[in-house]
Amino acid sequence: MSVPAVVLLHLDQRRLPAEVFDRLMARSDSRRDRERKAEEAWENFGKPGRDPDTLGGVLGTIAGEGHWVPHLKVAQLRTQWNLVVGDAIAAHSQVADFRDGVLTIRAESPVWATQLNYLVPQLTATIRERLVGLDIERIQVTGPRQSQGRYVHMRRWGR
Repeated sequence: MSVPAVVLLHLDQRRLPAEVFDRLMARSDSRRDRERKAEEAWENFGKPGRDPDTLGGVLGTIAGEGHWVPHLKVAQLRTQWNLVVGDAIAAHSQVADFRDGVLTIRAESPVWATQLNYLVPQLTATIRERLVGLDIERIQVTGPRQSQGRYVHMRRWGR
């Protein structure tokens, strides 16, 4: 004699029709929603605002909405540094950092740092004009990085 599946699986016979019916209704609703959305898509095909956007347009929208604008502007300034200061000065300096409205420019020697310090007002005006969205409060010019080591190695005498 065979055992009914309801008994074998320990199912509640009173709830079984409702569970099956609920599952079928949910599947039916999702099918109707898919059909409705597909029909709406065909009706709206070719209408303004439905064309795909370019990748540059999407990235521009994303960048414009967030805090990326200053970072993108600093990256643009780094890549176009020679257009701002000229090839001669750009060969001896670079944009080092931008934090809290302070743009730091690193020169390769104290002489070039002095030259850049004289150009700070002109640089500020040029950067504000060309890179709208980069709010520069101050430009700081630094000389070359100091060596990372703290101790100078000395030769021992007599050896």
